[in-house]
Amino acid sequence: MALLSRAVYEPTIANALPRTVAALRVDSARGVPGEPVFGAFAADLKEAQAAGAIYEFAKTLNTRLPGARSQVLRVARLAGQDRGVTKEAIIKAAPLLGEDQSWSAIRTGTNRFTSFFLLSAFDLRWTDQGTIGAVPAHQAVFTRVFGRTFLIATLVTLATLALAFPLAYVMTNVRPVIAGIVLVLVLLPFWTSILVRTAAWTVILQKYGLLNDLLLWLGVTSERLELMYSRTGLIIAMTHIQLPFTLLPIYSVMRAVQTSQLRAAQSLGARPFTVFRRVYLPQVMPGVLAGCLLTFILCLGYYITPVLIGGASDQLISNFIANYVNVELNWEMAAALSFVLLVSTLGLYVTMTRYLGLDLFKMG
Repeated sequence: MALLSRAVYEPTIANALPRTVAALRVDSARGVPGEPVFGAFAADLKEAQAAGAIYEFAKTLNTRLPGARSQVLRVARLAGQDRGVTKEAIIKAAPLLGEDQSWSAIRTGTNRFTSFFLLSAFDLRWTDQGTIGAVPAHQAVFTRVFGRTFLIATLVTLATLALAFPLAYVMTNVRPVIAGIVLVLVLLPFWTSILVRTAAWTVILQKYGLLNDLLLWLGVTSERLELMYSRTGLIIAMTHIQLPFTLLPIYSVMRAVQTSQLRAAQSLGARPFTVFRRVYLPQVMPGVLAGCLLTFILCLGYYITPVLIGGASDQLISNFIANYVNVELNWEMAAALSFVLLVSTLGLYVTMTRYLGLDLFKMG
């Protein structure tokens, strides 16, 4: 919760600019403020530099105002020379501070509680007119990433369902010994680390790897395919990893279906497809939905597999969150993206359980 709260709470700018905040209350006009505000701004930067907080402030402002970091540090050095710093000198050193949108970003940043990062997660921002609008097209990233994440999760879920349903059906209609062997074969990779399984797929999917050799030998393709660092390879690897999560709920429900009901329906004249559609499928549907929901939710948070197998255009939202946490140290943006992903997942779960009559805790 402490991390998620950083999506709406960011006091860095307000803490670094106490004099500027007070001066802006007096100078209430929109756009570039007057000389007193610039004087207060220079004094705040000088104090922040002396306290060692100037770099954190510059980095935070840069997230709201791209390109501001170097210019703010330049103004801080200018203010630290113990000479009278005028508005003209500050704008000369930092041209961004002579633009209306820059001071709009500073004014909104002086609020400790902010919607900036949550709006940014949807590629939105506050405009100079006080309304919400879209960011420039070259800065719009996150809606595409969220769409890609949900698309890949959907494709993997459908692929695992296409494999798991007939496999579970076969397992319920063969001898228990054979069903047990098949179940062990399915679960065997499940007991192996996901990192090891992903590393194995990096070998299998190579251009001169086992899968390409098999496809050429079977005559499926006439040339080797580029499966590594591609969406196709990513979906293949994720499908293999997620198959047990889809199979087990379906298999557990199929085992509980009474075969006498199917025979009774056939004895009453129902065709095989009608028996399947009206008698069998409604009983196994809770298992299908549970397996698909579990797989879909797990796919939304994948990190290792997209990094090792997916291409640059196949990175999921979890990869961006990790980058903001570990590389850019922008925990506020990471918290905002995590919050959106969490709410989306909870919303999906509530929808499935309430409107589809699915209860994951009473299945078996």
